[in-house]
Amino acid sequence: MAVTKTHPIKSTLKAAIDYICNPEKTDGKLLVSSYGCAAETADIEFSWTRRHAIDKGTNLGRHLIQAFQPGEVTPEQAHEIGMELAKEILGGKYEFVLTTHIDKDHVHNHLIFNAVSFADHKHYHSNKRSYHYIRRTSDRLCKEHGLSVIIPGQDKGKSYIEHQATQNGTSYKAKLKAAIDRLLPACSNLEELLRRLQREGYEIKRGKYISARAPDQERFTRLKTLGVDYTEEALTARIAGRSRPSRQPKRQDGKISLLIDIQNNIKAQQSAGFTHWAKLNNLKQAAKTMNFLTEHGIGSYGELESKLTALSARRDTAHAEIKRIESRSAELALVMKHAGTYRQLKPLYDRYRRSNDKEKFLRGHEGEIILFEAATRELKRMGAVPLPTTESMKTELANLNAEKERLLAEYKAARTEAQEYDTVKQNVDALLTVPKEQEQQRRHELE
Repeated sequence: MAVTKTHPIKSTLKAAIDYICNPEKTDGKLLVSSYGCAAETADIEFSWTRRHAIDKGTNLGRHLIQAFQPGEVTPEQAHEIGMELAKEILGGKYEFVLTTHIDKDHVHNHLIFNAVSFADHKHYHSNKRSYHYIRRTSDRLCKEHGLSVIIPGQDKGKSYIEHQATQNGTSYKAKLKAAIDRLLPACSNLEELLRRLQREGYEIKRGKYISARAPDQERFTRLKTLGVDYTEEALTARIAGRSRPSRQPKRQDGKISLLIDIQNNIKAQQSAGFTHWAKLNNLKQAAKTMNFLTEHGIGSYGELESKLTALSARRDTAHAEIKRIESRSAELALVMKHAGTYRQLKPLYDRYRRSNDKEKFLRGHEGEIILFEAATRELKRMGAVPLPTTESMKTELANLNAEKERLLAEYKAARTEAQEYDTVKQNVDALLTVPKEQEQQRRHELE
């Protein structure tokens, strides 16, 4: 599980980068990586990119922290996840420095990236949508690497500090939740629960929302911020012995849904009404499944499997091609960045080489010379020698973008169709399983 938080850097960019690159925290800088810049000169390269932006914004960069649960991940694995996160959320358009700190009991990544893109010189927009995208991406990557993830709703509104306090057993919210869970079974209504909390030492405040405060706590905690199971409505339902109220998922007409396993469905065991609805729903979905097979000319289980395999292969092929194009586009964007720096600073560097007093010249143009030499090294490393023309790179990038758009449409269509066929196959499997179970039960009864 990883907890993420982000904040802007409005000044002292170099100090922030120096801090995250501290050798004592990064295993002698073995856990330091960068993209589009060198970690040692990142502040200069960030500034150079910002100089070319029309709308610079007010931030020099942004600082993202990704903290992992103690003992759940190795430093190397954390760094790998951090690189994947940075490349995905930034799309290869922003310079960044990524480091992994191992000086605390929990491994954590520090990502500092430029507030302005070197690809289009537009500033990064940070808002709720962008943060939720970061968090979703981080959770998905953790899941792909076999790590635990935060269940939506359970940690709603929980900051990193609160998360750490929960892990250490010192969180006020965690203690309040534990008290409610302990007292609730013996309560007949919500009022009794609140009275019992007061006897435990909690101060109760009523208003639009009910809040509670522990004896040594500074601020009140709204019960609804503890999670979806602690709202007034949910607590009342739990006391009454009912499950937390939930809405039936909206189903699109004509779309095939999975059959509900009524026998193993907890809600079906608790509610006769839900069981009745589920049986009717299963009949409808079974009919839709049979109609789908007829309409698509599928006469055997083997044909269904073959069709699903072909669609999955088409989807995966398109996805792989998209990734290849994205990788080449990111590489091309870097070449264009360094080539632009090289061409712009080449006359100044030539003057430096011809200068009789190089030390004096260097003192006046140190930043530009560092940038030129860094760009030269990167262009050689990327094999962009001789330097390609700007027009040829722009043409290739435009062609790549057009091809990516075509592949995205193909990928989405194949993915949607594969999902539909997969649902049909699962329903067919479920329908074929029922007669087998009934036959086994009948034989058992005869014996």
